Amino acid sequence: MSEETLRMRAVAPADGGPGRKEASEAAAPAQRSGHRDAFFDNAKYLAIVLVAMGHSWEPLRDGSRAASALYMVVYAFHMPAFIIISGYFSRSFDAGPGRIRRLITGLAVPYVVFETAYTLFTRWTDQEPDRPISLLDPLYLTWFLAALFIWRLTTPVWRHVRWPLPIALVIAMLATLSPNVGNDLDLQRTLQFLPYFVLGLCLKPEHFRLVRRRKVRILAVPVFAAALAVAYWAVPRMTGAWFYHRDSADELAAPSWSGPVMTLVIFGCSLVLVACFLSWVPGRRAWFTVLGAGTLYGYLLHGFVAQGSKFWGWYEPEWVHRPLGELVVAAVAAVVVTALCTPPVRRLFRGVMEPEMAWVFRRDARDQARERNAVRERTAVRE
Repeated sequence: MSEETLRMRAVAPADGGPGRKEASEAAAPAQRSGHRDAFFDNAKYLAIVLVAMGHSWEPLRDGSRAASALYMVVYAFHMPAFIIISGYFSRSFDAGPGRIRRLITGLAVPYVVFETAYTLFTRWTDQEPDRPISLLDPLYLTWFLAALFIWRLTTPVWRHVRWPLPIALVIAMLATLSPNVGNDLDLQRTLQFLPYFVLGLCLKPEHFRLVRRRKVRILAVPVFAAALAVAYWAVPRMTGAWFYHRDSADELAAPSWSGPVMTLVIFGCSLVLVACFLSWVPGRRAWFTVLGAGTLYGYLLHGFVAQGSKFWGWYEPEWVHRPLGELVVAAVAAVVVTALCTPPVRRLFRGVMEPEMAWVFRRDARDQARERNAVRERTAVRE
């Protein structure tokens, strides 16, 4: 999500577009000019809409088996999709001075700001005036910022080991065996979601072209239908908390051996659903493409509406818990998160989401060289 600060690498369209050779040639100008790739911006926007819808359905699950099934399916792939894309755009992270600055200003600073803001806000909405502000215990949505910070720092390691994805899966499986991992920086969830980030690091543009073929889009229809049917069957038989990836097997009242097994099963199911989701994402520019650059804003800001809606009694009317009401709730969530991704909102909150903070960092030789080159270019243009 905060990968929007990095330049997007072009991925050639696969929906009836040119062949591989022509596609790579068509992608080259976009890569050279630093243009963002519409496919990934579209994917991030659609994923953040699903995140907001999932949060809006949470209070409706107790009275609706269908809502619970839909909630389970969405939670099986929306965050994995985000994390895979985040890993894909972290491939160039080399722990250089510029990358570290962006890591701090784009993740660490927003984490501190929103961890504090959510704590103060939920003191009021949850009627817990003594809730402490703890930067070590992520509250609500801020866990993703802490996790992405850790994942990106480990990127150079994953780029040099021989079997990165199997190792990451083993780490995730072992994490489910230990309830003692603790809540510091939500490390349990960070470790269990790690394979998705590492997978993103391993992916190449051609992998995304594979899932965007016409036959995959067609196959995605029965796959999603089957996933909904299985989820509807599973709702009364299993807890959807497995898809949160934040608890060990013991904490879910399950035998220890089920943790590693569920890690592999859920990973496989999530990858299939992510592939189906990406196959439906348009590769061309659409009205919502520009909103893909603001998904971090929508992600962090919509949480205040999601938390406040329960406190303000938006779910109290009986009609809200009927099928039409559930659709209305989902539509409202989509509209709200869409508005929060727009350029005016990004400009308003850029000071806390993407602060410059030039006064904090020491300028290195490369920064000074860039400034000199910029001055020369401006001078040349004037002449």
